[in-house]
Amino acid sequence: MKNIALILFTMCSVYASAQTDSLQAIAEITAFQKNLNEEYKNRDESPLEAADFDKFESHDFFPIDLDYRVNATLTVTEGTPFFAMKTTTSRLTTERIYGYVTFTLDEKDFRLPVYQSKNLMKTEEYADYLFFPFTDESNGKQTYTGGRYIDLRIPKEGDNLIIDFNMAYNPLCAYSPRYSCPIVPAENQMDVVVPVGVKYEKGGRK
Repeated sequence: MKNIALILFTMCSVYASAQTDSLQAIAEITAFQKNLNEEYKNRDESPLEAADFDKFESHDFFPIDLDYRVNATLTVTEGTPFFAMKTTTSRLTTERIYGYVTFTLDEKDFRLPVYQSKNLMKTEEYADYLFFPFTDESNGKQTYTGGRYIDLRIPKEGDNLIIDFNMAYNPLCAYSPRYSCPIVPAENQMDVVVPVGVKYEKGGRK
């Protein structure tokens, strides 16, 4: 009886922990969505054109799906050179491959590069920032043709990080030609549909 009680207690503890993790994840995603909407509603920060700004209420988000919040392993590539990443204009941005993230999504294994900006790594606020652009099979249908971005941070310890595709957002140039946005490298193409994060229509609104 003691063994059975111990097993039941362990199962309940694991379930409770998983439930807490899920609630925390949903809270983080909801906060991301709220902050993104507030940014676009702020006339001083919004990338929206005037006509779109006046109509904007909220981004059109896919439903949250925690199956697209994945644990990834980061393999750092020491000493990689900086290179000129192409953008949607003639401007070039100076990046380097900081490492590769390995993860499984939709029963497929991926190993994709993440990038570090030469300029941002010199700042205090973004010194640990990693840029993860990607394209997937939803582009040009439900999402922006040019792909989407996810912001990541270098792990403080270890090589594990979470990639939450629910926090995928559109480049600013999706909303206005005034912006110059990095073009997603071919190495960051994913041959699956990623039906989470921000959808796209002109103006990005509901």
